Amino acid sequence: MKASTFFTSEQQETIVSAIHEAEHATSGEIRVHIETSCKADVLDEAAWLFRKVGMHKTADRNGVLIYLALKERKFAIIGDTGINAVVPLGFWDNIRDHMRQRFSENLYTEGLTEGIILAGEQLKEHFPHSANDINEIVDTISFDNNEPGV
Repeated sequence: MKASTFFTSEQQETIVSAIHEAEHATSGEIRVHIETSCKADVLDEAAWLFRKVGMHKTADRNGVLIYLALKERKFAIIGDTGINAVVPLGFWDNIRDHMRQRFSENLYTEGLTEGIILAGEQLKEHFPHSANDINEIVDTISFDNNEPGV
């Protein structure tokens, strides 16, 4: 199993469409990264990648990275400091739990797309979309070695 071929082109387009839809409601920026394998702790790897791909460079520090390691069947949701400063403890828990359930059913596309939409809905309370918002982070899926997807 290789990260860049795990999802079909159509599934990748569905995931990217979910990012577009979620970001339409919020100024938050959402990115999905998929690794074939995670050699470290999944949260540590996601936090390292968060900075590597520049998620911390948004104006309001409201970037979100959803990181999925296929071989280990682990994932993480990382929000930037602007989000963590204003949201309650456990903000990501219902999204994590929903995604975990869908992944346990081998519904990875659905788990990601539904998790992305839920993140957008929750973010819009604290970071609503405004007319002058710009897309600060490219809406693509990245893979091992930061190979871009659709």
